[in-house]
Amino acid sequence: MEAMKNLTITVEDGVLEWARVEAARRGTSVSRMVGDFMAEMQRREDAYERAYLAWRTDERTWQAPQAAVIGEKTVARNAGAKRAAGARTSRTGAAA
Repeated sequence: MEAMKNLTITVEDGVLEWARVEAARRGTSVSRMVGDFMAEMQRREDAYERAYLAWRTDERTWQAPQAAVIGEKTVARNAGAKRAAGARTSRTGAAA
């Protein structure tokens, strides 16, 4: 187990009273409750940072293809071009 350090904090009287009651309800001390809260915040921040870095280094692009609006219809430009190219290829018999 790591060495524990003391921490002095300043809180309003009402907050301290709530913390004492809450700690008693949980069967722990205010000190332990604050320490557990800080450790949980550290775990969440570390997990968020790892997920963010994984996302930033992901080489895949997650952007949807550009779409053109024609009248009231939305047409994906890339999909239409691919279908047209496929139709030309199937008519000529050339491989894609």
